[in-house]
Amino acid sequence: MKMKATTQKLAKLRELMQCASTPEVTGISAYVVPSDDAHQSEYQCAHDERRAFISGFTGSAGTAVITNDNALLWTDGRYYQQAEKELDANWTLVKDGLAATPSIGTWLGKNLPKGSAVGVDPRLFSLRAAKTIEKDLNASDCSLVGIEQNLIDQVWTEDRPPRPSNVLITLKLNFAGETIAKKWERTRQQMKQHNTNALIVSALDEIAWFLNMRGSDIAYNPVFFAFMIVTHDDIVLFIDSSKLPVNFEDHLQENGIKISIRPYESIGDGVRQVTSDVNDKVWISPTSSLYLNCLVPKSSRHQDITPIALLKAIKNDQEIEGFVNSHIRDGVALCQYFAWLESAVERGEAVDEISGAEKLEAFRKTKDHYMGLSFTTISSSGPNGSVIHYHPAQETNRPINDKEVYLCDSGAQYLDGTTDVTRTFHFGNPTELQKETYTRVLKGQLTIGSTVFPSKTKGQVLDVLARKSLWDIGLDYGHGTGHGIGHFLNVHEGPMGVGFRPMPDDPGLQPNMFISNEPGFYKDGEFGIRIEDIVQIVPAQSKYNFSNRGALTFKTITMCPKQTKMVIKEMLTKDEIKQLNDYHKLVWETLSPLLSDDSFTLAWLKKETNAI
Repeated sequence: MKMKATTQKLAKLRELMQCASTPEVTGISAYVVPSDDAHQSEYQCAHDERRAFISGFTGSAGTAVITNDNALLWTDGRYYQQAEKELDANWTLVKDGLAATPSIGTWLGKNLPKGSAVGVDPRLFSLRAAKTIEKDLNASDCSLVGIEQNLIDQVWTEDRPPRPSNVLITLKLNFAGETIAKKWERTRQQMKQHNTNALIVSALDEIAWFLNMRGSDIAYNPVFFAFMIVTHDDIVLFIDSSKLPVNFEDHLQENGIKISIRPYESIGDGVRQVTSDVNDKVWISPTSSLYLNCLVPKSSRHQDITPIALLKAIKNDQEIEGFVNSHIRDGVALCQYFAWLESAVERGEAVDEISGAEKLEAFRKTKDHYMGLSFTTISSSGPNGSVIHYHPAQETNRPINDKEVYLCDSGAQYLDGTTDVTRTFHFGNPTELQKETYTRVLKGQLTIGSTVFPSKTKGQVLDVLARKSLWDIGLDYGHGTGHGIGHFLNVHEGPMGVGFRPMPDDPGLQPNMFISNEPGFYKDGEFGIRIEDIVQIVPAQSKYNFSNRGALTFKTITMCPKQTKMVIKEMLTKDEIKQLNDYHKLVWETLSPLLSDDSFTLAWLKKETNAI
């Protein structure tokens, strides 16, 4: 029977809900707690993990809804199993993404009395997310109200980690590839095209990229807490000035600009200042907070994703070179790890998920420009592999052996790029189901990887290509097929992606974007399979060139063998066999010269890249 560890927290929260007030209402019937921080980040620092605090669920995506009688958590297919394990008996899991699952607003509208008020912290909800809930609530004669004082903060008064305030680092031009002055000029060009006088930037990775600086305020994500307002005449950075490095002024001089510094907390005053003239248009993204958006009069808003989001997604020549080189070095580390791991298992050496992840990190640490991991390594054996975003922990740690499938999804941050790669191995004798599903996942990945498509195709259009081989026998996977990736930045980056869910800001796939290619299959409680590469979008040759629209395809930059022992060769077409063999030939030719002094790993690489 599940314990009720969150009982006291929920009781305190419900007391606060009765007292919560705005000019319009006194008392709220429900409180919605998203995963987001004030910058709508995917991952949060420990200080901002409010949803995890109140619910006990630690996954990166999910929304908690607390009423007087119920506590519910919405999360997607990546986290169903994790949520079922982590939520206590006070909570009900709502499986988002299923056809029968109601939206949060729809559920609240049906389960609350008419006239009820639902509270949110306007700083933690994007305008887009808030409007979606509000529309559903209004259809049921309920309302969404902003509660200025966060109610979770009033419950979380003990043992709360402090807000980090780590000193930033500057990124040299040999890594960044473009000065701040040039980025500012390209941004202002977009602002002029849309007749806007100011741009409000709240996304942390956009600020870090624009300023050629990196931080460490959020684990695995080299970003720092700040807001930014860009005008045609000035760049204003809202930040704790103690975070600025000693070479900050030299950095600005090298990048040909000056920046105004204001306190982090004064962003509201900064927005009010640039909106003081009602004739001025202000560019603000619908993915920025409800709070910031509401400071800009509707008539003054240019509502769209920021130009920085797209500029950042299309990598420059130096960033492209860094991506390729960092993936080669990372590939060497991966081969060293998998060669060591296979040998250790064969010798009967005790290796488990945690010690395996630590060994992989140790190999990566030896590589040039290594700065840390890009996310917690998903080192998962047997049934743990079926938990899509599993993180090894002492209480769940399993041995890695020759009896179970081993799935390893990992990545690193280097000064010249970010990596994210998944490989699945069986070091013994896989079952027929494991081989069949592995082969079908591989077929989907090869299909996506070789697809030629029109320029600016929306990623959602391509998603089915990765699933078809699984769909043919009635199988599927509960996550997207591809996400963007930052350059020494967040491992997940928009605005583009490949998945079954609509991406409202997807500008269409364009040359020199980098995304992941990662279909999978998960047998609950038994095993998981995922194969993931990072691919670069590049021009393609096609007979008719889509009526001069332009043809694109993918170039794989991840350098690590895919286990062919798991492949049922007869299920692959001749083209797929050639594609796989050509990839392994490239991996061998790229990595083998770098392993000339490591005969052990070199022998493993030779074996794993042999043509089938």
